[in-house]
Amino acid sequence: MTTTLDERPPAPGPDARSPRTGARWWWGALAGLLAVGAALAVGELVTGLLEGTRSAVVSVGEVVVDNAPHWLKDFAIRTFGENDKDALIAGTTITLVIVSVLLGIASVRRLWIGIAGTVAFGVIGVAAALSRPGATFANAWPAILGAVAGVAVLWLLLGRTAAVSVPTAAAPTSVAAGSSSVPVAGDRPAVMRASGGPEAPAPTGFDRRAFLVTAGAVAGGVVVVGAMGKGLQGRYSVSGARDAVTLPAPSSPAAALPAGVDLGTAGITPFVTPNGDFYRVDTALVPPQVTPSNWSLRIKGMVDNPIELSFDDLVNRELIERDVTLVCVSNEVGGRYAGNARWLGVPLASILREAGVQDGADQLVSRSVDGWTAGSPVEAVMDGRDAMVAIGMNGEPLPVEHGFPARLVVPGLYGYTSATKWVTELELTTFDAYDPYWVQRGWAQVAPIKTMSRIDTPRGLANVDAGTVPVGGVAWAVHRGIDAVEVRVDDGPWQPAQLAAVPGQDTWRQWLFPWEATSGRHTLTVRATGADGDVQTQERAEPIPDGATGWHSIVVNVR
Repeated sequence: MTTTLDERPPAPGPDARSPRTGARWWWGALAGLLAVGAALAVGELVTGLLEGTRSAVVSVGEVVVDNAPHWLKDFAIRTFGENDKDALIAGTTITLVIVSVLLGIASVRRLWIGIAGTVAFGVIGVAAALSRPGATFANAWPAILGAVAGVAVLWLLLGRTAAVSVPTAAAPTSVAAGSSSVPVAGDRPAVMRASGGPEAPAPTGFDRRAFLVTAGAVAGGVVVVGAMGKGLQGRYSVSGARDAVTLPAPSSPAAALPAGVDLGTAGITPFVTPNGDFYRVDTALVPPQVTPSNWSLRIKGMVDNPIELSFDDLVNRELIERDVTLVCVSNEVGGRYAGNARWLGVPLASILREAGVQDGADQLVSRSVDGWTAGSPVEAVMDGRDAMVAIGMNGEPLPVEHGFPARLVVPGLYGYTSATKWVTELELTTFDAYDPYWVQRGWAQVAPIKTMSRIDTPRGLANVDAGTVPVGGVAWAVHRGIDAVEVRVDDGPWQPAQLAAVPGQDTWRQWLFPWEATSGRHTLTVRATGADGDVQTQERAEPIPDGATGWHSIVVNVR
């Protein structure tokens, strides 16, 4: 009688494990990292192929900006300064990478966890993309196809690769009739079916070689696809269109700057801020790319004659050129979110008069191409100040990050209530009827720029030599002007500082105080007085809801 092998399944052992059991956690971490890399790379490629779309990271980041509490926004500005947008994108990407690595580790045992998590990320990206102003379904494709790529990579690395079976050599299952069946040395026992044939070999576990080969191919693909996406996105840059713009001469040019606007003291901020140094605070993670040929300005709402102007219409109107200082409401006491430039543009009042502002309209809502809104008092833009739709900055077309092809400039109002970049719509309405972007988030409806001064030199905690030390900086009370600046040493009396010349009341003003410094540790404090008699208050207040207040003080060490 022939004796066959035991037909029961073999006892659990190294070859009876589940397909991914042979993988270690670091293989899962690498798979998660490559999956998120593939998702981001494909998203960049789709963004480059479809004009007007944005990557899922940017879309999610913009949603975070829109919904972040004011304390978080202030923290980001204080901590990262003008790099706050880069920090947000980096933080979003790092968070995505960390979570994806954790999902990859979990996928070593349960692949469905990683796939479900990747799909969830895609859903979040789609929701963020479709929530942006003016979005169409095309805006969702970077997130959708990115998620598909992420799922595919996880399956390739932890699904298909891990399920590879390595068959063994055939082994005799029995010997001649009448003898006992004995496996041949060196061969794996085969499980016999009842019919007498061998069963197909079970998966042998994680195939590291196949994993590494696939991972290498995926990594190479991520680099190539991501680079292609970034390269394609360069097609949509408006730098060429900006370079092609020739600014006409203004009908009303700015007067030549008077002698003495710069006091010539090292360390004091220059009177004119170069475009590359001008502060940037806005909600756009990526500056909108708008060509003059695709741009228009619509004036609507409570007007008698709604009108629409092209860029050529704007350029061919009478232009004014003025020196105006802009200040961000987020500027802290002693902060750097202020800048002075020579602006070229169309008087805003002339456009509104042409449209015919109706009685009762007290708010001018300006909208950016990315949906951001600001609300300016109609009275302020119609009272004779040099409010304008600007197209030029310091003798050249607006830089893209400062609003090209057109933005608003309204002297005397903080930027969040007036200085709309990439402006494309003006709506006459009322303050009761509509709350603009930052008003919806707890900031004041009306916010004139407050009287402020700061010390630029010496820097806080600087070490200086005893003797005459130049103490200087800038002060502003935009659209009112600065009449006086005073400096106090320790608890001594207020002493007047020398004031630089200014071309008008809409700019900041340099000041200088020659301090006879004595050895020791000293506190220097500055305050300004506006031309309207308003003395800068000592009371400290945070920027929210309508701008910071307080005196700027520094401590210096005199040797």
